[in-house]
Amino acid sequence: MPRKGKVVLVQVAIVLSLLLVWEAGVQAGLIDPFFFPAPSTLVARIGEWMSTADFWTDVGVTLLETILSFAAGIAIGTTLGIWLGLSPFAAEVVQPFIKMFNAIPRILLGPIFVIWFGLGLTSKVALGVTLVLFVAFFNTFQGVREVNPVVLANARLLRASKWSLLRHVYLPSATTWILSSLRVSVGMAVMGAVVAEYLGSSAGLGHLIAQAEGVLDAAGVFAGIIVLSAFVVALDALVDRAEKRLLVWRPAPAHEV
Repeated sequence: MPRKGKVVLVQVAIVLSLLLVWEAGVQAGLIDPFFFPAPSTLVARIGEWMSTADFWTDVGVTLLETILSFAAGIAIGTTLGIWLGLSPFAAEVVQPFIKMFNAIPRILLGPIFVIWFGLGLTSKVALGVTLVLFVAFFNTFQGVREVNPVVLANARLLRASKWSLLRHVYLPSATTWILSSLRVSVGMAVMGAVVAEYLGSSAGLGHLIAQAEGVLDAAGVFAGIIVLSAFVVALDALVDRAEKRLLVWRPAPAHEV
């Protein structure tokens, strides 16, 4: 069996073992179902949700917020990283402000965005962008700064223009850094959307979890967390495939050879 198949098999065995122990503990009365509902109860709740149109509307809302947050955050962060990476003077001027803003816990910005933009789509996207932006910025900035000095010197020796340097030297150097941040950025975008929905919204997976919490429905909260986890795993798989397609030139790790 291939190594990847063995890894998946072990992972599935671990999950199934934990679920069986959990289910047996609830059935035997060792685990209080009010706080930790049985896995069978969670599966039934998720199946009940999936049979309704409202659930898929919630998934669609969260997906839209995630995509917009991800795209806007990557675009702004990458542009800012390239600009400051190529301009040492501007980087020194802006650096204290970036550090100050980055030190602010993003969760605190959620209520402010709700006040500014209301309970609609904009406040959710704004919070997601603040989470994604800095991941993209720092990776792009570092990628531009890590350009090979020998390659850069040779390009300048050949009288390459600023545009040519950006296109053929700086961007290729930063590409790996940017793409490596995509997976983290997806998680951050989902986090921003769900947290903003949890703070105040009328739709979305965060709203679904908040509703369950409001009536002390532990089964609803756990089921919402499971659905959200599956949502993130699916997005992560899509990003992983895109990353592999874009980095086909990168040599495979030693354990995959």
